[in-house]
Amino acid sequence: MFRTLREGIIMGFKYLRKIPTVKEILTSLPVTPDLTKIKQARDKEIKDVFLGSSDRFIVIVGPCSAHDENAIYDYVARLAELQEDVKEKLILVPRIYTNKPRTTGEGYKGMVHQPNYTEAPNISEGIKAIRRMHIKSLRESHLPAADEMLYPTNYPYLEDILSYVAIGARSVENQQHRLTVSGLDIPAGMKNPTSGDLEVMLNSIQAAQLPHSFIYNDWEVNTSGNPFAHAILRGAVNHYGKNLPNYHYEDMMRLAEIYDKRKLQNPGVIVDTNHANSNKLFYEQPRIAREIMYSRKNSDVLKKLVKGLMIESFIVQGAQKTSDREYGKSITDACLGWGDTQKLIRKVAELC
Repeated sequence: MFRTLREGIIMGFKYLRKIPTVKEILTSLPVTPDLTKIKQARDKEIKDVFLGSSDRFIVIVGPCSAHDENAIYDYVARLAELQEDVKEKLILVPRIYTNKPRTTGEGYKGMVHQPNYTEAPNISEGIKAIRRMHIKSLRESHLPAADEMLYPTNYPYLEDILSYVAIGARSVENQQHRLTVSGLDIPAGMKNPTSGDLEVMLNSIQAAQLPHSFIYNDWEVNTSGNPFAHAILRGAVNHYGKNLPNYHYEDMMRLAEIYDKRKLQNPGVIVDTNHANSNKLFYEQPRIAREIMYSRKNSDVLKKLVKGLMIESFIVQGAQKTSDREYGKSITDACLGWGDTQKLIRKVAELC
């Protein structure tokens, strides 16, 4: 253990390298004006769905974690072609997750930790790598992406690129996550916690929609509140470790009822078709998605409330060990392959 003495306190930290500032990163890796316009236009399209002024349906789709930038560029290029075919009904948002929460702390934590997943962690280079990847993905696909805000202080490195942010089940009760979302000007999905407690999720949404004063990146800041903070249903895990879905008609109608009592701004739900909802069986996602779409068709309440789906998908179906190195295949949670993804998205468009 390396020990550093600071103000008389012995700490078990080894200081490796100074992280570049947000200004340094944004200056060295700028977003061009044409890409800014594309992002702003897409932001408005997505916000219009949550405002209820657009009937289009949002599909956030992509791998569990983005570990290979070349496979990501390949994937988003395919997604861009598909977007043209379904643009009247759907808004496709690439899921490019560069931070990966780990239940036990073990395993691959995302490109921000390891820009090359076969090499040792290097967060300074990881921050540069994820920004480069997001910029190139946007340039090649014209589809601004979604990422998970696992570390609130890292958000400014990507804030001019992303059109959607998700707060994970393990982060949604955290004060800093909630307060940070209150300052975002894009839709942010707050997942139900792993316990499945819907009131906790709604508390998080309520907190994110309010203005706050707090410490953020060494500044005292004020936020205006985010009217586009909304719910993500991802299933739950009970005290026996059993996965419990919460995407069924009755589950969503129950959420609609308690959501309405809160009188929150722009009520909306994105349903995650994987994780506990699928019992981590990735191939169940098409069936789950179809059920959700049929539920919307059978209820005016759900048609208004359910704004989209979140789907885990990559080029090759399933998952692999990091040592296998198969192109286009997830190294974290198992995903749908591209063929099944394409069929599913077309079916969702048909059922809208």
